Amino acid sequence: MNKREKLIVNNYTILIADDDADDRLMAREAFCENFSNAIVQFVHDGEELMDYLKENVGNYFKIQNNKSQLILLDLNMPKKDGKEALVEIKQNKDFKEISAIIFSTSRSDDDILKTYDLGVNCYIAKPNTYSELLELAKKIGNYWFKTVELPFVA
Repeated sequence: MNKREKLIVNNYTILIADDDADDRLMAREAFCENFSNAIVQFVHDGEELMDYLKENVGNYFKIQNNKSQLILLDLNMPKKDGKEALVEIKQNKDFKEISAIIFSTSRSDDDILKTYDLGVNCYIAKPNTYSELLELAKKIGNYWFKTVELPFVA
């Protein structure tokens, strides 16, 4: 098995940027319940997200030889919001290939249009219940890790 196959088949890496502790806990449970081999990491704001991606990981566990394959970004976070972080990700040659999903309570047409203009791969409104989140996590994982072909991100 080559390095790309091992990375994608055995370790789904999901990095979630969200300042809400309850949302982080539910997301971890939903993704891990659907994908036992998922590595779910969290950051609390856009600044911590960029530090994580630049491997200035501070207190975060560094995954050896494995960068995030999927980033879920909340829009409204302190320090650096989701739009600002998205711009940095998509303008950085080392990160621009990482798939980024806006995962927000906002259903504003302006937010949706603006983030697509900034290069987001998709926009998903957060569900209202845990059972809906569980189903959504399954759909996200199946789509991003089993259906689409993603570039290898070294």
